[in-house]
Amino acid sequence: MAAPTATPAANDPKKPKAAAASTTPGSLSRKRRIIIWTLVVLATIIALVAILTTWVKRQMLDNTAWNKATIQVIEDPKVKTAIATYSVNQLYENINVSQALEQRLPPNLQGLAAPLAGALEQPATQGITFLLGRPRVQNLIVNASTIAHQKLINVLENKTGHGISTGNGEVTLDLHTMLVDVGTQLGLSQSALARLPASAGTITLLKSNQLSAAQSGVQAIRTLSVWLFVAVFVLYGLAIYLARGARRATLRNVGIGLAMVGLIVLVIRTLLGNYIVSSLATPGYQPATHRLWLIGTSILGQIGEATLLYGAIVALAAIFAGPTHPATWLRSKLAPVLNEHQEYVWGAVGFIFLLAVLWGGTHALRTWWGILLLAGLIALGVVALRRQTLQEFPPGGQAEPATAGAPLPVSGGAPSAADELSRLHELHRAGAISDHEYAQAKKLTLG
Repeated sequence: MAAPTATPAANDPKKPKAAAASTTPGSLSRKRRIIIWTLVVLATIIALVAILTTWVKRQMLDNTAWNKATIQVIEDPKVKTAIATYSVNQLYENINVSQALEQRLPPNLQGLAAPLAGALEQPATQGITFLLGRPRVQNLIVNASTIAHQKLINVLENKTGHGISTGNGEVTLDLHTMLVDVGTQLGLSQSALARLPASAGTITLLKSNQLSAAQSGVQAIRTLSVWLFVAVFVLYGLAIYLARGARRATLRNVGIGLAMVGLIVLVIRTLLGNYIVSSLATPGYQPATHRLWLIGTSILGQIGEATLLYGAIVALAAIFAGPTHPATWLRSKLAPVLNEHQEYVWGAVGFIFLLAVLWGGTHALRTWWGILLLAGLIALGVVALRRQTLQEFPPGGQAEPATAGAPLPVSGGAPSAADELSRLHELHRAGAISDHEYAQAKKLTLG
């Protein structure tokens, strides 16, 4: 019954364009599908690498971020205990504390120097922990760390300047002055502290055979951290552009890919931190090492959480624009405002976005380029949504959006098969329905 009805309508000379459009296949070819999936997967992999390079640039190579992390480190109770233990161990390993105490004790008590030295080790650790809580000592450590970090970056970037020693082809950080200051606070004599070796408290940061590679790595990170993100946006954009007729599904896949990248980053941070703490740190320093890892990778965690959030928002937006009954019902309720009262829509979107900028929960919301990029993407999404609602729910019309399982009947006063096929084609071209849904709806419409 349906076939005879559709044939005359298709041959109606008054509707040649509708008939031609309805018979044009909108599904993607297998070759194009492979290209689109390749672009999406490649962009997702590059996004993971881009996040890692950005973390190194923002946390390891930025002096402001390093200073902030150092303050968090020195204020952490577990880290202060570990520093105190290390300092006391360095003093006891390089100074004969028993002999130093014997020189300061009265002759009749000099025999107690050795047991007193052993008994004072734990109180000395507690005393240094207390000293590390004092602002003057904290400022001493923070300033030393910040200056050393800036000098290290100068060396890695091959800049001229003084600071970190590069003697014997090694880059070193000298904490000898801090050890002397701690020893003075403990009451050790200047003559005893003078016997402290100059190498005590010296930490080798880079050896001569590592310096050239480190300098090349820093240059690569600064370059890649920018251009990799550009490549991610270009590849994702190209995939969506090529997916004409299935752009909504492709956008959904992009969102899922970003969310997966964010989740992988958070998992890597957790697993790698557990490995470092359990395998590389000595038992006495494991709690402090864990805190150091969390503080040192805080920006990596923030990037992972932001990527997971952005990916989820993109995926949900694509689902909202899809043919499911809940999404269609919600669009039908929003259509009158979207179609006829744009000023309300833009006012509400602008107000919510302003609140997000004031909140500044992600790095992109705290930079001018990130604010402009997010504002542009949101505006593009609003325009695309209004275009879709205008097609599905035209102002003053009675049309309902077609779905795969409920095409309009071809009888009585309902639209003809050619009209219904034309409308299905427009919905498919706009990305409101997928290739499979379009094919199934076509079959049902034609009987």
